[in-house]
Amino acid sequence: MSTAGSGGPRGWDGKRASLWLAKWRWYERNSLPWNRARIHWEMMRRESFVRWPVHGNVLEALRDGRLEIGPGVLLEPGVWITAPDAARVRIGGGTFLNQGVMIASQQLVEIGAHCMLANGCFVSDASHRYDDRNRPVPWQGFESKGPTCISDNCWLGAHVVVSSGVTIGERCVIGANSVVTKDIEPYTVAAGAPAHVIRKIEYADPGGG
Repeated sequence: MSTAGSGGPRGWDGKRASLWLAKWRWYERNSLPWNRARIHWEMMRRESFVRWPVHGNVLEALRDGRLEIGPGVLLEPGVWITAPDAARVRIGGGTFLNQGVMIASQQLVEIGAHCMLANGCFVSDASHRYDDRNRPVPWQGFESKGPTCISDNCWLGAHVVVSSGVTIGERCVIGANSVVTKDIEPYTVAAGAPAHVIRKIEYADPGGG
């Protein structure tokens, strides 16, 4: 069946083209040269670094003060930070987010100073709703159990998931592929899905005794 004169199979017209262009500019905003330069400028002002590409509404959140980044932070390629509306993300100084880390905030996600998040970690304070059978799942929005916090000096292995409302205490180690659904006490090693404490971390006597 010919679509000649109809503007395409769905009646492609100026209005649809304008909507498509607006969406493209939003989805690809970080790749636009001027926005890329602005993101580097904002990171430089904070004495931190980003390696391209970076995803999410990073520039808007930085400029609004909703994305707080301490000095010496490094975002490796593919890091994705999303903080819509009034949502906030705080990342302490010296923290390292490796390739493909995603931080998704609805209210507040905090990552302390000198943390290491390995490839593919996902940290969020919300989960997607699915309980309305009359609406497509992508349209149902999110629900939160409260802020999510990773304290100072934590190390998360590859592909760790930290879920809504969870606090991970300082100097914890979370094993690769773990799913953290409950608070983890400071100075512990935890792993599993769901994550559970394996052992406490003990330090040598600083006096050498």
